[in-house]
Amino acid sequence: MPRHHSIDKNVGKPTIIGHWRYALLDHLSGGRAAWNIVTTGNPETSYNFGRDAHLAHETRYARAREFYDVVTGLWDSWADDAFVRDVEEGIFFDPDKLHVLDHRGEFLSVRGPLNIARPIQGWPVIVQAGASEPGRQLAAETAEVIFGSADSLERGKRFYADVKGRMETIGRHPDSLKILPAAFVVVGDTVEEALAKRAHLDSLVHYDSGIRSLSIALDYDVSGFDPDGPLPEIPEGNASKSSRDRMIEAARKKGRTIRQLASRAGSYSGLSFVGTPGTIADEMETWLEERGSDGFNIMFPWLPGGLEDFTDRVVPELQRRGLFRTEYEGATLRDHLGLDRPRNRFFSQE
Repeated sequence: MPRHHSIDKNVGKPTIIGHWRYALLDHLSGGRAAWNIVTTGNPETSYNFGRDAHLAHETRYARAREFYDVVTGLWDSWADDAFVRDVEEGIFFDPDKLHVLDHRGEFLSVRGPLNIARPIQGWPVIVQAGASEPGRQLAAETAEVIFGSADSLERGKRFYADVKGRMETIGRHPDSLKILPAAFVVVGDTVEEALAKRAHLDSLVHYDSGIRSLSIALDYDVSGFDPDGPLPEIPEGNASKSSRDRMIEAARKKGRTIRQLASRAGSYSGLSFVGTPGTIADEMETWLEERGSDGFNIMFPWLPGGLEDFTDRVVPELQRRGLFRTEYEGATLRDHLGLDRPRNRFFSQE
């Protein structure tokens, strides 16, 4: 995993993050990099960072907010035109166009500057996936793309209106953030064929794997309960709240057994479009028209076949309806997403 030399004052050891490698990746890829800000819902992750227990949910997001400020501040260490590279005069860079961050906050102390030129995109595209209260606020303040988790149009519309409304409240333009819920797509010649494909995929999940995934999602070990019985009462946990709530709702409102929940947890339990190219395009168009999303993060059921089904069959239908581009209008990931290049907070770009 990428490393740098900022210090986490709660641990007293170097914190592992990859600000300079993300910047390098953006240069190497010609501006095609993104950074997914993940606070992680898996408690076992804490063991890799000098902790015996997971940070509290709200603390994770407060720390992530400061972490974002540090990383983006380091990406802004240099003005875009700082590197003169004048061989005859022996001038490599203009020192007046270098900023030393010298950040000292609640969680992190980082001097800087970053030892690489500002990324091609200014910053790699900022991605976030939280759906809890602090997650939504973090996204409204920082994110440019949200990997959403709404599994129904009504939930998607509520989430969309909430986050975009928060952005307006703090002075961010709603179009500067694209909400892209994860969508599991299974394509068939008929709806019945597609449904049969999905049922077969779910049946391939081994119970031992599924029950482990379910226990992680719930932050509670349910492996000792009757697989064909109902889900017991689950105490409040410290994992991802959206995943936990989705599983509990499926158990309570849809009557799913632990085995059925484990099968979905080990496969995919969120939004799915299962049908023909036409019915899938219909559903996607409805989501876009009714402001449930700005697009989708497509999840393929298998590779390469699932990818080919979508690109060869669904994409042409979306293009026919004017819902998907027929050619690229730019070269960077920001161009493809319709996102502006962020201004350097320390240097004028005029």
